[in-house]
Amino acid sequence: MEKKTASESRVVRTSRVFPNDVNNHNTLFGGKLMSDVDMIASISATRHSRRECVTASTDSVDFLSPITPEDSVNFISFVTYTGTSSMEIFVKIIAENLLTGERKIAATAFLTFVALDESGKPTQVPQVVPETAEEIKLFETGKERAAKRKEHRARSKELANFITTAKPWN
Repeated sequence: MEKKTASESRVVRTSRVFPNDVNNHNTLFGGKLMSDVDMIASISATRHSRRECVTASTDSVDFLSPITPEDSVNFISFVTYTGTSSMEIFVKIIAENLLTGERKIAATAFLTFVALDESGKPTQVPQVVPETAEEIKLFETGKERAAKRKEHRARSKELANFITTAKPWN
C-alpha cells in the first residue's frame, strides 16, 4: 500500500483580521474561522490523496483564545490519520499580535474527508506516516478519535431516522 508523510499534505496560510471579519465582540467571527478551516483542510486531503475529496464531518472545532483585529491568523493543516478511504485532518490556528509578536494557539480542529474516484465513489487513500513529535502524537491518538467518530455517526443516523422533515409552517 502507498504511504505518504504527513508533511506532504501540510498547508500553511496566513491572513489578517479585517473589520468585516469580526462579530459584535470585536473578535473573529467563528463562522469565518470555520469556513477557512474547511477550505485549508480540503487542500490537505486532496494533496494527500490526489483525488477529489468531500468533507465527511467536522469532528471538532475548539475555540481556545479570541482572535482580534490586531492579530494575524496562521492556519496549519495536515493529514494525521487515515482509514481506507477517509482521512483525518488536523488544523491548528495560531493568532499572532502583529504589534507585539505574541503568538498563541487560538483554535484547533479535526475534520474527516473522504476521497472519491472518477464515478464519485469512496476510493482508497495512502496511509500516512508521521515524522515530527506533534505528528506522531496525533497519529497515535487517531485510532481512538476514529472509533469515537464511528460511534457518533451511528448515533447521528439514528437521530436522523427519528427527526421529522415536515414543514414547520404546517
